[in-house]
Amino acid sequence: MVSDLAFYLAARGWEVGAITSRQRYDDPNARLPKHEIVRGVAVRRVWSTSFGRHFLPGRAIDYATFYLSAMFAMMNQRRATIVAMTDPPMLSAFAALASRRVVNWLQDLFPEVATAVGMRVPRFVWRVRDWSLRRARRNVVIGESMQAPRRVVIHNWADASLRPVEVPHENFIVGYSGNLGRVHDVDTMLGAMNRLRGDDVELVITGGGAKLGEVRAANLPNVRLEPYAPRERLAESLSAADAHLVTLLPAAEGLVVPSKFYGILAVGRPVIYVGGRDGELARLVRDNDCGIAVESGDADGLANAIRALASDRERARAMGRRGRALYEQRFAPEIAFAAWEKVLGG
Repeated sequence: MVSDLAFYLAARGWEVGAITSRQRYDDPNARLPKHEIVRGVAVRRVWSTSFGRHFLPGRAIDYATFYLSAMFAMMNQRRATIVAMTDPPMLSAFAALASRRVVNWLQDLFPEVATAVGMRVPRFVWRVRDWSLRRARRNVVIGESMQAPRRVVIHNWADASLRPVEVPHENFIVGYSGNLGRVHDVDTMLGAMNRLRGDDVELVITGGGAKLGEVRAANLPNVRLEPYAPRERLAESLSAADAHLVTLLPAAEGLVVPSKFYGILAVGRPVIYVGGRDGELARLVRDNDCGIAVESGDADGLANAIRALASDRERARAMGRRGRALYEQRFAPEIAFAAWEKVLGG
């Protein structure tokens, strides 16, 4: 998302810089250049420790050292508008200390999302977060039900190159693409696949995340794991499924919107949404008939939804076509980019 927006703005004549880490998301030992110009964007990669994402105390140290390095880098850009992300969490506070010209891009609401998955967050963290949001010029949220002061809703999008691709296969394939993290409902998904053992249905999980270990431990014969698909193969990877799962724990409704939803619409595949009955994505799926919404915990309902689409491929394809139309109407990149230019130029 950040790359898409930065490259778009640079191509439109904006002066754009990026302050980021020298690590890669999937490789803490990577050592990327400190300075680089990428498609017109001046990238500055600041120092941090490199323990990686899988060792929680080390991850906290990585965050702390990145916060300090990034804050000093932002302090040297006082005339610029700073767009602060939410990974790592609480970056908004360090941005607020560094600049009065901050726009927070809230991909999720922390610490609410941490509380939703059972973590205890000290009260002062909430106070500091609230102060940083009140101090910002704008807070861009990605969902209609996400709340913040000075809120502007700009939905996420998918890669502009994503289009439906024909990928021949025999079984009915259900895809799950991207992160399978702490806010996602893995239990309902695995329960449904356990009930579908005798059907010609396969679940292909392409990606990673904190709950992938639970999938491996279940050891279901109709579940296959694949690594993250490179961007240039994403259209083919997403199109290889007949339908896609999007899951979200009900406690996380209104705190995060799974970005995988937009890529599924873009390749014209139906969405099987597992989450709160009245959640934002559940309503979008029902109102636009671009898939099936199943309540979290209803493994039988999910299995039946998959069976229904597997037995009526034309219905599934029609849902996918309606999803693609919805994407073009409301969630295409150019819609979000125009909204961002308005926010940053205001």
